Amino acid sequence: MIVGSRKPMEEIEAMIDPFERIIVLGCRECVTVCSVGGEKEVGILAAELRLSRKQKGRAIDILEFSLERQCDHEYIEQIRTQVANYDAILSMACGAGVQFVAESYPEMPVFPAVNTTFIGVTEEQGLWTERCQACGNCILHLTGGICPVSRCSKSLMNGPCGGSSDGKCEVNKEIVCGWQLIIERLKQLGQLDKYEEYIPIKDWSSSRAGGPRKVVREDLRI
Repeated sequence: MIVGSRKPMEEIEAMIDPFERIIVLGCRECVTVCSVGGEKEVGILAAELRLSRKQKGRAIDILEFSLERQCDHEYIEQIRTQVANYDAILSMACGAGVQFVAESYPEMPVFPAVNTTFIGVTEEQGLWTERCQACGNCILHLTGGICPVSRCSKSLMNGPCGGSSDGKCEVNKEIVCGWQLIIERLKQLGQLDKYEEYIPIKDWSSSRAGGPRKVVREDLRI
């Protein structure tokens, strides 16, 4: 799940300051799960913007709308008839959704109301933690299902670094050492021999070469 957090109100207001007719556009996928950009959050932000403009003696016309996904043309098309009546779109989706809406409506300013933070999980109500950086070459089969790129503060491919103490990271004593977790997990699985295997460092230039990455499934294309 993509996890994010809403931008500060001052930053949002500054982005849309020149405009009087705004679409506040929510997304019913990841940002709804982490309580950042779903229908409820759209309503809250819209109410805050209306109140702020009223206090300043300025008018604002806001359309509240939530799409099933902002990363899919099929759903983005749902607002095409409304777009012509507004000056700008304030997207409450992740960065991918903001960009896809902007591509679909190139004549319309599209602003992000959310800071996209990481790919993570829901540990408990109100607590989301990072698990993946989408590095493009998964090695979880070598590390007991625990990712050193996201769980180790230094993203070490072969660890620990030697700076950890009592199983905690030297970068932050509140963080459990990622490699300590990996070693304990490999022991539990009876696969500690995998710890002896050298994992080559990530070739980040190769994984990011050629611009934005893509996945093509010819069997699914129309």
